[in-house]
Amino acid sequence: MIDLLVAGGGPAGLATAVNAALAGLDVVIVEPRPGPVDKACGEGLMPAAARALADLGATADGRPLRGIRYLDADHRVEAAFPTNPGKGVRRTELHRALSRRAADLGIPVVTARVDGLRQDGRSVTAAGITARYLAAADGLHSRIRRELGLGLHPGGRAARYGQRRHFAVPPWTDYVEVHWTARAEAYVTPVGANLVGVSVLTEDRASFETLLAPFRELAARLPVAAATDARGAGPLRQRVRTPVAGRVLLVGDAAGYTDALTGEGLAIAFHAAAELVRCVRQDRPQDYDRAWRGVSRRYRLLTASLLWLRTHQPLGQHIVPVAARFPALFTAAVHRLA
Repeated sequence: MIDLLVAGGGPAGLATAVNAALAGLDVVIVEPRPGPVDKACGEGLMPAAARALADLGATADGRPLRGIRYLDADHRVEAAFPTNPGKGVRRTELHRALSRRAADLGIPVVTARVDGLRQDGRSVTAAGITARYLAAADGLHSRIRRELGLGLHPGGRAARYGQRRHFAVPPWTDYVEVHWTARAEAYVTPVGANLVGVSVLTEDRASFETLLAPFRELAARLPVAAATDARGAGPLRQRVRTPVAGRVLLVGDAAGYTDALTGEGLAIAFHAAAELVRCVRQDRPQDYDRAWRGVSRRYRLLTASLLWLRTHQPLGQHIVPVAARFPALFTAAVHRLA
């Protein structure tokens, strides 16, 4: 019997497996899709996520990110990260980097779906593999979370969705730019010498071209033809009752998600992966709920507060003007994100 079975071979699952192997645990990954798997993602690693990736021993090509800039039609404000930079990394490149690290550590990857989940007081079995614990890293719409009844109703807030495309154009900045309109945000992340990623977050359901059109200044900088097809994700808000059920522990987006507004998803996933492995090593899965809440508390509070302002008009229209009027407040928020 192995120590840990990881369901899902995306960045969260790979980070969990690498942490486990570095801790001396016997770990196996189960993932039905061949990698690298692309996904709608802002592709900006905040400094905490970039540091966590380096601590795992994974090296990913990308572009340094010096800070965050907010813009609307009439205002702009920016703040640099206080110490280390972040990094703009293609989702596929991040997946490759973590997969290489897992392979270097000799972590087996089984191509299969995680089904037939059952557990008792000593072990959990899925996909025909028995382990002491299972880490569910199967994404935003986790089947394991649903099967265990850990999800909660998202609440009355309108659902938000994201779409992302890439454009073959030299980056014009080493900041993550967040362009705001009354109904949406567009995130611009440099990810290569001649490539930027553009992600649009909104409650509206429409084509990428339609959603991008109101961002006139940004659209004017981009070539007419995109370099990649549009990829979408959502609804983004996923609430959980608890991220642990017996010997099954949720990690990454499977453990719950608020919104992509602050770009901290990967940082939370990497740090939660380390906490999950600590709880497994100590044979104390019951401690994981508190550990996960501690790791994610700042993200959940900051993101939920900003999202509340965003979705309550006319308050949402004043986010960038207020940030521009009080740049020290904006800088403090960016430093918290870093």
